[in-house]
Amino acid sequence: MGEENQGLVYMFSMMNEARLAVGLQGVSVSERAYQQAVEFAKDRVQGSVPGNKKATIIHHPDVRRMLMLMRSLTEGARALAYLSLAHEDHVHKLEDKEQAAYHQRRVDILTPLVKGWCTEISMEVTSLGVQVHGGMGFVEETGAAQHMRDARILPIYEGTNGIQGLDLVGRKLARDKGQSAMELLDDLNQIVADARASDLTEIADSLESSLAACKEAATIVLTGAAEDWTVLSASAYNMLMLMGTTVAGAMLIKSAVAAINLNTKGEGNTSFNNNKIVTAKFFVQHVMSRNIGYLEAVKAGSETVMGLDIEGF
Repeated sequence: MGEENQGLVYMFSMMNEARLAVGLQGVSVSERAYQQAVEFAKDRVQGSVPGNKKATIIHHPDVRRMLMLMRSLTEGARALAYLSLAHEDHVHKLEDKEQAAYHQRRVDILTPLVKGWCTEISMEVTSLGVQVHGGMGFVEETGAAQHMRDARILPIYEGTNGIQGLDLVGRKLARDKGQSAMELLDDLNQIVADARASDLTEIADSLESSLAACKEAATIVLTGAAEDWTVLSASAYNMLMLMGTTVAGAMLIKSAVAAINLNTKGEGNTSFNNNKIVTAKFFVQHVMSRNIGYLEAVKAGSETVMGLDIEGF
């Protein structure tokens, strides 16, 4: 390998490490925003609920909705990031070249998801943190607004999330005609089977539908890109969000299955296990349902994206 090519290898290796690190930053700031929002919600008295005339705001269903959204998105992002980093460990430790190559393919396809999806949700989580705090969250006293500012730079660092989407569809999907992506999605089918075996039929069905949506979207992008590069580019962000939501959801469902198995055996902390199950179910109902929209946006292609003349803006 020539010096120039070797330099490119080192450069992309360094960039990918940085992208994974930025994704993990998104997880970290999301977790801090969530912890602070929970603490505030348990302390702030406002309004009333049946049986409690002076209730703390954590008793209000809409506040619970926001906290559960913060919690499930953060746990999904953490699981997605850890999945990629676990595969990276295998790449460095395995002596079998074929097995190492399998894990490298998985790191390659997951890296834009970790960087892109984890930092996109960090903006949502930290914004919800401000909302939970109400007007107090918008000022400096609580620090909630600082979390939101910290999160806002992350989709820009180390290649904007638009670039991450292009990396996913233009390099990771296109270079092997979607083989690595399909390999990942096929592997996740085992989680569908495990969920059904654990009587989690509803969330198993949802994951199965999301996996099918990812495959359909990938086929659309690859077919359309061969005819018009704008199709690939215009679909990149929604493809990234579709796959990121699906893989993160799969990891939460996997944790729910593990929690059920521990409860069945009478092992571990039952309360902790039950929280994992509820969080996974919430993610399926309130977050994975977004995949319908992501798929429809991919199907729409680039016609309206590129529809206006430049002078029309």
